[in-house]
Amino acid sequence: MKKTSKYIALLLLGFILSYVLSAMVLPHFTIKANTVQTVREINIFIKSNGIHTDIVLPIKNKYYDWSTKIKQAHTKQPELSMNYVGFGWGDKGFYLNTPTWSDLTAKTAFKAAFGFGGTALHTTYYQKISTSDHCVQLQLTEQQYKTLCQYILNSALQKNNAFIPIDTNANYGNHDAFYEATGTYHLFNTCNTWTNTALKKSGQNACLWTVTANQLLIKNN
Repeated sequence: MKKTSKYIALLLLGFILSYVLSAMVLPHFTIKANTVQTVREINIFIKSNGIHTDIVLPIKNKYYDWSTKIKQAHTKQPELSMNYVGFGWGDKGFYLNTPTWSDLTAKTAFKAAFGFGGTALHTTYYQKISTSDHCVQLQLTEQQYKTLCQYILNSALQKNNAFIPIDTNANYGNHDAFYEATGTYHLFNTCNTWTNTALKKSGQNACLWTVTANQLLIKNN
């Protein structure tokens, strides 16, 4: 019994060390952007709060109108002056039950880490976006933008051709809302992994793999 317990403890320690090492090293390996010389006329943004990243897009342009899928009526304070919408993906329980780190419980963390919860898309509206240490601008071609939009569309559950709002009072502010999402969140597929995959698919600089936000900004700054 003691040998078995020791063996399990060593396996667990090895897993933790391997995970931490991978999380530290793999983000530094770059998947290079597609540099085909075509017109790049669509500006998007990758915005971070230091932990989590959002993909910020125009609410409406000639290529896609997000108001056909999501509504500002789902926010606490709709405003017609909004021009951009940010999309973030993550564990549903973590999103809804952890507005601040002080609200995090062991149960929520465990369910998120090991894929036992559902997922949600979090949308946030903005009047304007400015670049900073926590927000970088990228320029996409028409095809890259359409690919990115399709990636986000594929991340949401839909009913009657629209995203399904999560009826909750867990909004972080006056201009955000939650929607039901597809996919499974876990230790190897986090909110930042989702953003990183979006960058890969749309031909932008990306990490080989990442669960953290920092290198996503560095590689596109």
